[in-house]
Amino acid sequence: MTDHDVPVATPPDENNDVERPERSVAEQLVDQARAEGVDLVGPGGLLSNLTKQVLETGLEVEMEEHLGYEKHAVEGRDRGNSRTGTRSKTVITEIGPVALSVPRDRDGSFEPKTVKKRQRRLDGVDSMVISLTAKGLTTGEVQAHLMEVYSTEISRETISKITDRVLGEMADWQNRPLDRVYPVIFIDALVVKIRDGQVANRPVYAAIGVTVDGKRDILGLWVGTGGEGAKYWLQVLTEIKNRGVEDACMVVCDGLKGLPESIEAAWPLAIVQTCVLHLIRNTFRLASPSTRALPERASRVEMPSYGGQILGSERHRPGTLDEPLEARPQRLRHHLRRPPLLRP
Repeated sequence: MTDHDVPVATPPDENNDVERPERSVAEQLVDQARAEGVDLVGPGGLLSNLTKQVLETGLEVEMEEHLGYEKHAVEGRDRGNSRTGTRSKTVITEIGPVALSVPRDRDGSFEPKTVKKRQRRLDGVDSMVISLTAKGLTTGEVQAHLMEVYSTEISRETISKITDRVLGEMADWQNRPLDRVYPVIFIDALVVKIRDGQVANRPVYAAIGVTVDGKRDILGLWVGTGGEGAKYWLQVLTEIKNRGVEDACMVVCDGLKGLPESIEAAWPLAIVQTCVLHLIRNTFRLASPSTRALPERASRVEMPSYGGQILGSERHRPGTLDEPLEARPQRLRHHLRRPPLLRP
């Protein structure tokens, strides 16, 4: 140590309010709201006022960009278009209704993006309605939930219009064009509870394809009636083919009766691969309890070894599933061989 030691700067404390101005501003707003007796949430609360200020500030900035000068600026004199006051408008947000003062121009050419013309709800409200509807709530239950939690009144007709708009987007996605060739397509049906007047178990047919780039693509979802059937699968596969899928190298499915014939009708050269899990599950379902324990007992049997290798070991058997696909290209080409015209 010397008489002239160099002072070492101490790192700022993360809990210090000086280093965290955002927290100081928030605390000041909360203290001011409590002092004035204003609630934090609900109509006329702190969050509603902050939302009002943010939205109105965004509208004023858009108006300045539209006119080319700031409010009360000298550059705006003797110009063709200028401000002409504001108009009141109430929009429904995630925290409740908020009253806004939207600026206007004389030409009526101002098209705001923050809150568009004739827009009465922000996008977050539509997402909330769709989420509640997807969880099985009726239009009346969604209306009561929004009124109870957010003090927001939305009619049942408006809720139905929001969900109907999503149905149109779902129809566009369901009918979109697909790739010409998929190396692998997985198909299966899931039984889920669906509310259609009353709650009932209905099959949902799902098809997932693997593209030539190795990415998964959901080809579509179809809601059927009754139980899973090969005839309905034929309609699904025909629709997939009509959307542009000319060939599928391999289709993985369960052991549903008549399903291989439906696949062959859509893509005659496709290889039908039964899912191993479905095969094992269906096989052991028909076996007795004593037979089900045979694989477990067989796994505990010590196999005789000669020369350091276990006879019958799957690890040393050539061409097993433990090997990567790159290690056995000849077998892969044999299974996925296609005429040259059908290759992508």
